[in-house]
Amino acid sequence: MFVVAHISDLHFNGTRFNRSRIESTLSYINARADGIDVLLVTGDIADEGSPSEYREAFLVLDSPLPMLITAGNHDIRENFSAALLKEETSSPINWSETIDDVLFIIADSSIPGRNDGYLSDDTLAWMSEEITRHGADNPVFIAFHHPPAKLSMPFMDSIRQTGEDRLAAMVERHPNVVAFLCGHAHTPAVTHFAGRPLCIAPGVASTLNLPFEGTEIVNRGQPPGIAFHILDDDGRLVTHFRSVMF
Repeated sequence: MFVVAHISDLHFNGTRFNRSRIESTLSYINARADGIDVLLVTGDIADEGSPSEYREAFLVLDSPLPMLITAGNHDIRENFSAALLKEETSSPINWSETIDDVLFIIADSSIPGRNDGYLSDDTLAWMSEEITRHGADNPVFIAFHHPPAKLSMPFMDSIRQTGEDRLAAMVERHPNVVAFLCGHAHTPAVTHFAGRPLCIAPGVASTLNLPFEGTEIVNRGQPPGIAFHILDDDGRLVTHFRSVMF
């Protein structure tokens, strides 16, 4: 059994409100780290992408677990990479890591200066090469910020990942891809894309309302949340969601 703790959309902004939500979420995960294999954070680490927000993130984001972090549309690549990866870059922040024979493809779906998402042809080619290089027997999770499918959330659907047919075509060549893990929508949700589960982590900083939940888009009254993805010994994926009091 392999367990992924998955959080997203932290939006460090220097306020006590956001920081308490983030700290409570991390505390919940870290207290249960013995039963978890990896912590995945799928983007929007900062709210405005300022150096001070990433300095705060660097101080707070602490865990005994291996931590994998993607960039989001609120993140600025140069500041994100300098503070969290210790190597400044303006290029897409793509990397891979294998943990207990499970391959994680961490891809940058952000477009500098925009809120919607897109995976470049170079990123897709790199993803395919990494999956091939690590072997067809290893299960693969693909993580990025923007969902490549509509979620029946009009605002978020207008700034989702586009060009997704190219991603689907690439994945068809790699049957060992288990699931896509992302954030951006500030809602716990599961759907499917390219024949695999597409799992969206709850927002830590806030929740976004569905159309029938009210006229306001942002709901700060909902608690932060976590998705726990469990890949069992038969290769079956199960996702559980938890809310965290703060």
